[in-house]
Amino acid sequence: MMERTLMALAAAAAIAAAAAVGVFSAFFALYALVEPHLGSAWAAAIVSVTAAAVVGLAGLLAARKVEGDRRAHAAAAATPDQGLVDAVLKIVRDRPILSAGAAVAAGIYALRNPTLVAAVVRAFVDKPSTPPRN
Repeated sequence: MMERTLMALAAAAAIAAAAAVGVFSAFFALYALVEPHLGSAWAAAIVSVTAAAVVGLAGLLAARKVEGDRRAHAAAAATPDQGLVDAVLKIVRDRPILSAGAAVAAGIYALRNPTLVAAVVRAFVDKPSTPPRN
């Protein structure tokens, strides 16, 4: 589990780095395209305005997503309670960085307390001694 989480984080970092390189090269290509026609100062200004427009558009999209999430949370609050597993999975989907940090902290805690890990595993693996009442 820990290895999969670390691999997912490494993949996310690689994707972010690739996106940053792609954005940088796109703006450099824009500069190289505009610079012979307008000069270096105007080309730099056009690249800056384009970068500001991209950031503004990303901000608008993020704001719309947050507003949509608020609506979804309000709708979810109106629904009846879910089970513990569903609630945990919802938190993992909504806050992946928080859940990755919690997984790392739980892994470190488990490494320092192997008796606790053994007790938890035993609780899930052992069969109940008495049959449950109906």
